[in-house]
Amino acid sequence: MGDIVLEMKNIVKEFPGVRALDQVNFEARAGEVLALVGENGAGKSTLMKVLSGVWPYPTYEGEIIIRGESKQFRNTREAEASRVAIIYQELNLIPDLTVAENIFLDRQFTRTGIINWSRVNAEAQKILDELNIRDFKPTDTIRELTVGKQQMVEIAKALSLKAEILVFDEPTSALTDKEVEALFEIIRKLKEQGVCMSYISHKMDEIEQIADRIIVLRDGRTIGDVTPVSEITLDQIISRMVGRDIKDMFPKKSFTRGEKVLEVKDFEVDHPVLAGEKKVRNASFSAYKGEILGISGLMGAGRTELVSAIFGALPNESRGDIFLEGKKVDIKSPTDAISKGIGLVTEDRKAFGLVLGHSVLNNMTISSLDTVSDSWGIINRAKERNIADEYVDRLNIKTPGLDVAIDTLSGGNQQKVIIAKWLNTKPKVLVLDEPSRGIDVGAKVEIYNLLNRLVEEGVTVIIISSELPEVMGMSDRILVMFEGEIAAEFNRGEAGKELIMEYATGSKRKGE
Repeated sequence: MGDIVLEMKNIVKEFPGVRALDQVNFEARAGEVLALVGENGAGKSTLMKVLSGVWPYPTYEGEIIIRGESKQFRNTREAEASRVAIIYQELNLIPDLTVAENIFLDRQFTRTGIINWSRVNAEAQKILDELNIRDFKPTDTIRELTVGKQQMVEIAKALSLKAEILVFDEPTSALTDKEVEALFEIIRKLKEQGVCMSYISHKMDEIEQIADRIIVLRDGRTIGDVTPVSEITLDQIISRMVGRDIKDMFPKKSFTRGEKVLEVKDFEVDHPVLAGEKKVRNASFSAYKGEILGISGLMGAGRTELVSAIFGALPNESRGDIFLEGKKVDIKSPTDAISKGIGLVTEDRKAFGLVLGHSVLNNMTISSLDTVSDSWGIINRAKERNIADEYVDRLNIKTPGLDVAIDTLSGGNQQKVIIAKWLNTKPKVLVLDEPSRGIDVGAKVEIYNLLNRLVEEGVTVIIISSELPEVMGMSDRILVMFEGEIAAEFNRGEAGKELIMEYATGSKRKGE
């Protein structure tokens, strides 16, 4: 590790009713990865937005020092001019432009006012070569790339700015294992080049692999000193994050399995691009009252397409039979699914689960307005608020109030609002696709305890997760999908990680 490149001193940032950052101090060095961890709402992303000029001076207090010089960024351009770049969890690319166009957006090379596209593409290729990226070309369209490859474009874009300070905000939340390793190789290469990096993540195994030092935020404050990763244990990190020990990361409760609630027979879903191909083939399974059914498999295995089709979101691309409590049901739209008692917490909560810009209150009741309306369809505002207040208490949702924008809540609390939205529909079956993606350790345990309560109350719960420990820790039965098919089924405790992965990767086939 090299010299100190970045210092943030006594940073204070307030929002209405909330002190998001309270006298935060830390420093980062050239050629290191400094991990920034904490619960959702601890202030990690807010701190980095102060650094990158998203929250401009003087909307915060404190001092930013870069290479010994005090900075007061009034916008992101000023931060970029000081060679600060941030790569957000939600990628900031234009899908219909090329890789090169995105890398040099608004900074194209021109000659007599005309863009020199040959140079734009050539300069983009130089950066891709520097990062040893061979999977795509500068002329490829962003829409054609996987999320992992788009992440590489964001890094290339940052390097085109000659970034010396690079922030990664939950960079692997939607990446495959192979894409994660490719990202880590690039980060190691950047370390060799002396780039100073901050890495925000809830995944402790990643931090152990890639970080040099770690700093913990809790309730907007730095907890303890910046510590070498080699000198701190996972239990100590978690204790600093949540202020308490979490002895059981997967607090699964056992219940007596009851009657069959959901049965799916011979389900298939067409491929969205390749004519004649299927994303899901011959999928049949059942789910029972009193259990959590887990669905595992690699990204692209067809898990999300299967539950989306059951929920009625793909009526023209799917076919098969669905039985609910023994009766065949015809579900052609999400409205049909909701009316029959099926709810779906989608994997992308911001794109499909929330109405951004609207209040916590509106997001809680939007799927069940009939429960707060009279016979004329007029919403009873007092009843609506009472129901929402009950869910805030029941799910321990941390929010300044019901009328604040849902965008202002942490990821874990946004997830709880989505779950509250579906609970208000009184579901018989609740499907949760990646229920803990992008939320911290403490919030995960709260979500897991909530799943136990739902099962206890008679809701049939189905979870899809890319995290094997989560599926194994919280499921009574596990379905493993491979290339659109259900490749295996295991009861709790029957299979270890290795066996599940053998079926998930196709190394083993059904019946072997």
